[in-house]
Amino acid sequence: MMVTEIVSLAEKPSLYSKGTSFMWTDPHISKQLLQIHLNPDVDLASRKKSTIEKTVKWILETLGKGQKLSILDLGCGPGLYTELFAKSGHKVTGIDISQTSIDYATQSAKEKGLSIDYKKASYLDVDLGQEKFELVLLIYADLGVLLPIEREKLLANIFKALKKGGVFIFDVLKDSGLKDKLSPKTWEASHAGFWKETPYLALSKSFLYEKEKVILFQHTVIDTGGTIDNYRFWTHFFSQNDLSVMLKQQNFRNIEFREDILPESDLWNGDNVIFTRCEK
Repeated sequence: MMVTEIVSLAEKPSLYSKGTSFMWTDPHISKQLLQIHLNPDVDLASRKKSTIEKTVKWILETLGKGQKLSILDLGCGPGLYTELFAKSGHKVTGIDISQTSIDYATQSAKEKGLSIDYKKASYLDVDLGQEKFELVLLIYADLGVLLPIEREKLLANIFKALKKGGVFIFDVLKDSGLKDKLSPKTWEASHAGFWKETPYLALSKSFLYEKEKVILFQHTVIDTGGTIDNYRFWTHFFSQNDLSVMLKQQNFRNIEFREDILPESDLWNGDNVIFTRCEK
């Protein structure tokens, strides 16, 4: 029965079919993700420290000097961006679904004497408020992993949470060379590792839905008891026109794009990433 189920999972599923498991709140995986977040030399989970610092510098420069802003960082992780904004004197709120990341961020801010309001919640479900922030951020291509209905809901909530004239800045993956961005079929057998602290077999595969500009990155993890966890990450890719249409539907204005914020290194950096700045 297990083999039959694994074979079925190896076939290309219908668009937006759900997996069986959720990675971000798993106690073991969240600890692994935190360590990756905190590694300043890799572009996984979070970007490299030097890239984060460059991004924050650009963001603050786009908003003008001398302003003390109310900033909301959605998907703030362990606070790598929020701390830099707080150090610059801004009032910062961070929201993340991972309890592990929020606990680390809260303790780190306390140790550094930074006043940052952290909330453990899904930014899809929590009330972001109304006209509370001058700046809302959604960094590291988070918008692209949301399903279209989730994306529309979040954009509407962000628009409502911004003060008049407030700015929304986010980044997405560019829709060029999609076939090159498919990951190869791999398998991993481990006594303990990223997915579990006990022995497991992990089978990974990706599928391209070219018309919709979506890639599914799928990981099927089987433990010694025969439990199968299926993790599915639906990743959307965009053109500047796609973004303009999407944002105008939510009444954002003064839409600007930058494709030179990140250093060139691989298919997930440099001009493969579109940063967008828009206003309410």
